[in-house]
Amino acid sequence: MISDAPVLQQSSEPVESAAAPSRLSRYARPVLGLLLPATLALAWELVVWLGWSNGRLVPPPSRVFAAIADLARSGELLRHIAATLWRVGLGFAFGVVAGTLLGAISGYWSLARRLLDPTVQALRAIPSLAWVPLFILWLGIFETSKIALIAAGVFFPVYLGVMGAILSVDRKIVEVGRTFRLSGFAMIRRILLPAVLPAYVVSLRVGLGLGWMFVVAAELIGASEGLGYLLLDGQQLGKPAQILAAIVIFAILGKLTDWLIELAAAPFLRWQDAFSRTKGA
Repeated sequence: MISDAPVLQQSSEPVESAAAPSRLSRYARPVLGLLLPATLALAWELVVWLGWSNGRLVPPPSRVFAAIADLARSGELLRHIAATLWRVGLGFAFGVVAGTLLGAISGYWSLARRLLDPTVQALRAIPSLAWVPLFILWLGIFETSKIALIAAGVFFPVYLGVMGAILSVDRKIVEVGRTFRLSGFAMIRRILLPAVLPAYVVSLRVGLGLGWMFVVAAELIGASEGLGYLLLDGQQLGKPAQILAAIVIFAILGKLTDWLIELAAAPFLRWQDAFSRTKGA
């Protein structure tokens, strides 16, 4: 018993030493992601400060952040951000629900796929701006048409992601479920859902990115508030700092919302033994 104590003590030391680097790498990843944009911003600030460029058309970061601070002090920034977040949130929700339902039906039922998929693929090829006059004619120039345009942008990647993930499920796994005589609901819950979930999360992230792109097209037409309106206002009044300020805020909000999806999905994907989870990846 006495001779075993040092062995146990020695074996616990590598575990503690391995936990420290993992905690350190968790905090190092966000800092590493900020390295490239921060370096580019500092480099351009230095170029303008040295007089190599006047920074009139492409203002340095100091002027961009000054424009953001002015908008925040006046209260306009919060109003524009709230309007854009509301539109993206509603459009994303409607697009995800429709894309998930139709994608699951097309992936699980071959007859529905033959009926629906050709039409959906043809509609997917239509440019986003082509929908604008039609939605305005049908739904008016107010919020409904904007949310419908965003939902249309979110719908297609979610639909394709769900349908493709179901179709790519390994046939052997399905045969195992049939061997154990799983019911239709049990087959979906225990076999199809875990197999589809990783691709579904990716399709949600792609759909969210397209939702942020489509909200710009929606707010450039007939909007009196929102970050897209801020872009148009800066272009009409000749304020490049305001335009870049709106672009920076779009980038920050897009990254934050993408991170929220990734964070919410992480507990459901812990079972994955993926390459990114291996040491050194």
